[in-house]
Amino acid sequence: MSILKTSHLTKKFGTFTALNGVNIEIQKGEVFGFIGPNGAGKSTTIRILLGILQATSGSAHIFDQDVWEESVDIHKRIAYVPGDVNLWPNLTGGEVMDLFAKLRGTGHNSKREELIEKFDLDPTKKCRTYSKGNRQKVALVSAFSSDADLYILDEPTSGLDPLMEHVFQECVLDVKQQGKSVLLSSHILSEVEKLCDRVGIIRQGEMIETGTLAELRHLTRIHLLIETKQSIPNLNDQSGIHDLDKTGRTISMHVDPESLDAVMKYVSSFGVQSIESKPPTLEELFMRHYENPISRGDL
Repeated sequence: MSILKTSHLTKKFGTFTALNGVNIEIQKGEVFGFIGPNGAGKSTTIRILLGILQATSGSAHIFDQDVWEESVDIHKRIAYVPGDVNLWPNLTGGEVMDLFAKLRGTGHNSKREELIEKFDLDPTKKCRTYSKGNRQKVALVSAFSSDADLYILDEPTSGLDPLMEHVFQECVLDVKQQGKSVLLSSHILSEVEKLCDRVGIIRQGEMIETGTLAELRHLTRIHLLIETKQSIPNLNDQSGIHDLDKTGRTISMHVDPESLDAVMKYVSSFGVQSIESKPPTLEELFMRHYENPISRGDL
């Protein structure tokens, strides 16, 4: 069941094209990672989904409702955490959480107290005294203590220390187990890799890859560290080998997936003593798409 779907979503600011035909689909109970560098179009997409910006063309629906026409109804069922939370300076963290709960039509609940303790937050302090990390904690506690069906999280762990990032990850996995959906935009690729069922990479306003990590990993090279009984001649002549580094009979190299079978057959004829294979990380896959940046004017 599709919870969120955009189709050919386009947003122009004058002659500048911020989004160019963006297609995203998130299923019920799915954590979807939305990644790309600053300026790629992540926040513009999220603002359209929240009904803050109107798309120039294309469509965007959440719960089968138009995000612009029916944003009020949609907001009753979503929770949003931005990357830089601004709070009322004269209210305490607890008062802000009370206000958010009243706006949602819900009251104080035990889940909130549990999250306050997990995130090590003092809700009695005025918001003007909070660090960036503590402001994020107020928003995260408010979001995860609500009974939302979709969580839209835009760089939510910005300012959090590693221990609190771990608590955040537990919260995401908890709502996923409850069958809720999550759109997670993050610069922390290890976090996306750990939490997300599928990943979408946006580059200069266009979605360039979408799929599970298993589906995307075929797009990048596999690292091999091999030790052989005999020195291997002419390895450079084999197709699909990159970043070759030979030290005696120990070889480090990256191999294109489609060439892996042929390379392994060739190498094994020289007597393999040990082999280590490391699948590409999300970071390696992500960086591959930014090795040859295109001009923004190409959009």
